[in-house]
Amino acid sequence: MILGSPSAGPDRFGTPILAVSEVSRLICDLLDDVRLQGIWVRGEVTNYKGHSSGHRYFSLGERNGRSSALINCAMWRSYASALAFEPRDGMDVLAWGTVEVYEPHGKYQLIVRELLPAGAGERHLMVERWKRELEEEGLFDPGRKRPLPLFPRRVGVVTSPTGAALQDILSVVSRRYPAEVVLSPAAVQGEGAHLEIAEAIRRLDGLVDVMIVGRGGGSFEDLFAFNHPDVVRAVAACRTPVISAVGHEVDTALCDFAADLRAPTPSAAAERAVPNREEVLRELSAHRERMGALLFHRVHTAAAEVEDLRGRMHPRRLTRKVNERMQRLAEHEDLLRRAATARLERERAALAEIRADLSGRNPLAVLDRGYCIAGSGGKVARSVRDLRPGDHVVLRFRDGACRVTVEETTYDGYV
Repeated sequence: MILGSPSAGPDRFGTPILAVSEVSRLICDLLDDVRLQGIWVRGEVTNYKGHSSGHRYFSLGERNGRSSALINCAMWRSYASALAFEPRDGMDVLAWGTVEVYEPHGKYQLIVRELLPAGAGERHLMVERWKRELEEEGLFDPGRKRPLPLFPRRVGVVTSPTGAALQDILSVVSRRYPAEVVLSPAAVQGEGAHLEIAEAIRRLDGLVDVMIVGRGGGSFEDLFAFNHPDVVRAVAACRTPVISAVGHEVDTALCDFAADLRAPTPSAAAERAVPNREEVLRELSAHRERMGALLFHRVHTAAAEVEDLRGRMHPRRLTRKVNERMQRLAEHEDLLRRAATARLERERAALAEIRADLSGRNPLAVLDRGYCIAGSGGKVARSVRDLRPGDHVVLRFRDGACRVTVEETTYDGYV
């Protein structure tokens, strides 16, 4: 038997003997449990080392001496480069990652993809949970977003009355467009700030045409109030279109997702809230020129049409037109008269031919030459053999008829 070979077979008691690689694969299979994938782990940093390659290696242990549990961690350069702080031994942190096994050494470790100080990390986790809940409520649905008014008369602002954000907004609006700015003041950071912001939104809703909600830049902690569900729900329920302008361009708050528009800064929000007066005046001037050109073209066309009608309505021209039409009408009447006369002559000649033909075919015409027609029993006697002595016969002459009785018949036999 060679140690380490796969499928070495059972021992003399029937217990399977596994090769080292088989044990390692089995451990890998066990660590594929979803409960060890994408997890947050809280612990104290120990044995922290930053490698020249950029990778970070350390361990996480239990705090407060509750146990001696320890887990090895590795954070690859691609993830470590995004760290916002430098970890050190003894620091309480939150690590997010997946438990994996390194088969060649048979060691398991937590592959860390994100590392946060425990206090800030817990708030990050809270924001992630709020985001999932609010998204499930449909508050981030893109279909809910509304267009901003083109020419607002009143611009509402929810921010601190002493912050730089308000001054930036006032400066931009006064420079760009003559709109009234209505401030609904609120604390933008600190304990209870989210309650003041939500109340300020509700207080301003319906009184302005567009609303800017935001503040200047700051840390994650400074902007935390704008992640609170109370603020997000107040923005989502607002009847007035809302522009969210929290922090600088790189900052993101949950109220950004519920707003109708997200601006990178308060100044940018003011630029999107009102149009540029100079651009509006240029557009109006261009519209005025186009309308003037169109009006001139229509007047010129109408004048040409009137002149043409005036020429056509001149008395001499009308008389000439009438005479031309009368001449054409007379010519048409003469043509029609000649055509009608010729057709009438043709019809008369045809009728005479028909009359002559009918006269020649009339059986009574021979009576004028001294002949008569004999009939008996309502039928014409065509032969002497149609008659018998004693038959009553009607003889039809040219001018009348008589009734006779047959006394004798003689058949000549010529026909």
